[in-house]
Parts: sequence; C-alpha cells; structure tokens
Amino acid sequence: MRVDRHWAARLALAAGTAALLVLLVFAGFRSIVLVGVGVAGLAATAAGLWWVLARTGVIRVLAFLLAATTPIVVLVLYAVAGLLWVVLVSLALWTLAVFTGRTALQKTDPARLPERPAAPPRRPFLIMNPRSGGGKVGRFQLAERARALGAEVVELDPGRPQDVAELARRAVDDGADLLGVAGGDGTQALVAGVAAERDVPFVVICAGTRNHFAMDLGLDREDPSACLEALTDGVELRVDLGFIDVGQPAAEGRGRVFVNNASFGAYATVVQSPAYRDDKARTTLQMLPDLLTHHSGPCLTVRAGEVTVDAPQAVLVSNNPYLMEDPAGLGRRERLDSGVLGVLGVTVDNAVQAASMLRGSHGPGLTSITVQEVVVDADAPVIPVGVDGEALTVPTPVRCWIEPGALRVQLPRHRPGTPLAKPPMNWRRVRRLALTVGQTAAGRDTD
Repeated sequence: MRVDRHWAARLALAAGTAALLVLLVFAGFRSIVLVGVGVAGLAATAAGLWWVLARTGVIRVLAFLLAATTPIVVLVLYAVAGLLWVVLVSLALWTLAVFTGRTALQKTDPARLPERPAAPPRRPFLIMNPRSGGGKVGRFQLAERARALGAEVVELDPGRPQDVAELARRAVDDGADLLGVAGGDGTQALVAGVAAERDVPFVVICAGTRNHFAMDLGLDREDPSACLEALTDGVELRVDLGFIDVGQPAAEGRGRVFVNNASFGAYATVVQSPAYRDDKARTTLQMLPDLLTHHSGPCLTVRAGEVTVDAPQAVLVSNNPYLMEDPAGLGRRERLDSGVLGVLGVTVDNAVQAASMLRGSHGPGLTSITVQEVVVDADAPVIPVGVDGEALTVPTPVRCWIEPGALRVQLPRHRPGTPLAKPPMNWRRVRRLALTVGQTAAGRDTD
C-alpha cells in the first residue's frame, strides 16, 4: 500500500507539471490571461449567486443572468481564441494531479474508535418511528426482527405525539439494560441523552432519512436491519455528546443533547417559518434577502475561547468537527471522540466576500475553530435554533458544550466503517513522497 502512495505522488507531480506545460507550450504568455479570465469568471459567478440570495426584484433577475451566463462567456472567449481545448486538457490534468496527490497523502489505515466486546443485553428496549425514512421500519420488518431477538419494541403512533425521552426513562426504571432508536437523528439524540444520563448502552438503527450519526459511526445505512446485530454480536465504544442549554429544566441540568449539530442564524430562522414546510424553495428565497443583509432576524455574536465572531449570518456548532478540506466529506466527521466541538461561522456582507468564499476554509468569510464550549448571544431575548433538525426557540445567551465519552454506543461487530478522509493538498509532502526511493522496502516512510 505504501508503494502505491509513492507512485500516486509521482503521478501527481507528473500530471501537475504536464498541466503547466500544456498552457505554456500551446498558449505561451497568453496562459496568464487564460488563468486570469477563468479566475475572474469564477469570482463573477460567485458574486452573482450572492446577489441572487441577498437581493430581490430586478437585481435578483440580473444577478441570476450574471451567474448563469458568465461561465458560458468564459468558454466562448476561450473558443474564439482557439484555446478551449488547451484549457480543458490543462484543467483535466490539474484535477488528476490534485486527486492523485491527495490520495498519496491519505492515511493507509482508518482511524477506528477504541472498542471492546459487549455482552448481549438481557432486556433491550427499542423505540421505532414507522414514518421515518419513508417507512423503513415496516419495509425492513425492524420491529418483528427486534422482537425475535428478545427486544421490547415500542412503535410510535404518528397521530399521538409521545415523549420518547420519558418512554426511555421509564424503560430503564423497569429494568431495561439497553436503549435503541429506529428513527431520525432528532429522536436518536433525545434517547441518547437518557442513555448517557443512566449509563446504559445505546443502539443506533439507521431508519431515518439521512442518518448522519449512523454514517459517522460506520453503520450500514442501506440495510437498517444489520444494525440489530449489535444485540447479539456487538462491540461497545464511547463517543462524545454535544449539549445545548435550551433554558428549560432538564435531567440533572445537562441541557439538551445533540448527536450531530446545533444551527443558528439564517437557516434556523427559515426552517421555523410556517410556510417552509409547504414550499421550501420559495420561502427560502423570500426570507434570505432580509436575513443575509441583517434587515431581519437576530444579530448574532459568537464567543468561542479567545475568538469572537460578530454578526455572522449562519453558525453551525457540531459534536466533533466536520471535514472541511474534502468536498466529498462535507457533512461527515472523521471522529466522534475528539472531545471538542466544531464551530463554523459564515460572515458574508457583500459580493467581494462572497467571491472570497471560493478559497474554502481559507476564505475570510468563514471561521472554523474547535473548542470545548461556545456561547451564542444575540440582540434578541430569544432566537431560533435547529438541534439535529428539530426547530426550537431558546433564550439568549445560548451555551453549547461537549462531554467527552458521555455515550456508550453498542454497534455490530461487523460493519462497513467510515471511509478514509483525503487530506488537503500539500505539494511539499507530495514531492517528498515522490522522491522517496528504497525506504519503503526497508519499512520506513519519510511521510
């Protein structure tokens, strides 16, 4: 595997060199112009998209035309100059260089959480939501299979709201030695909070729509019934839990649990609109201009350690940080036991800052940090917040914190696991790998 990494690094260097040579040989000094036109086109497109979101009426229409036509204009300019093929070939080679370079830098072994064998529970108690994930509970016969394994199963009645946390507490009081949920991440979080509070193992059955928590635990999201193997052949590990102070009495004063994230700002405000459920796109486009330009909605202030973020339009506080450098990994966490919150703040006040977001995590409009506690304040007594997809209204200031290793999770011994994350491109490390000869065979690696 290490030999493959060295060859991938050599291919990356070769492809990157070829991309530059194609531009220089076939475009000469015009290659500088080609790159400049491409960068300007990307910036204009990003600015147009910002105006589409932040403006209304005629300006929004013109901004949409700008964002839609700019890429076409850039391609036409390349074609008129007779250099479109040069640009496309160079871009393809550069894409290959970056892809193979990041592959070369990728870790060879997945980072797995420490786990230990778990004895089968004597009295498992599972809560299942028949409506989650478009009816996965019924489609995969989860209730029947769980009962066959000796579990007590409560299927929620869609027409009669129930307090799932209270159901879980009563079950533990009656002798349940394991709790589990087949449902969305919001329900998972509520019952996980009880499992952490009572120190009993928790089983995740990925019967929701997106199952982000299950994905980061490495479970098989295509077959929820495979999660039930945790009841007979399982392992136990400990993961962190995020907590948010929602200003209401909670068990032992712990606050409300989130297994994924708590979101503040524009998104949290939009999803609380009564019209959002019926027409998400129209409602979002109607509300965003005032929210992004601070003409409506609360003005937030984020304090995280020594960092203060003033007036961000959106804030995401996550239970362990999300991957930022890998576009394919957005929305995924490499670890659930790092002991820190991930905090993302987006502050974009004009088209120039919107264009700078093309720099990704290095853009000035994006704040990305890790801390153990964060406080979100506002110029309003209460603010909307989304907690694992559940819309809430909480009093300010709002404190979020993390409790390392708070939750005992019981998982199937055999599961897909989480895919390896590709690190950010680092040409210096790629070059060092590419030039390494002989050390791999001797069992050494300069990386």
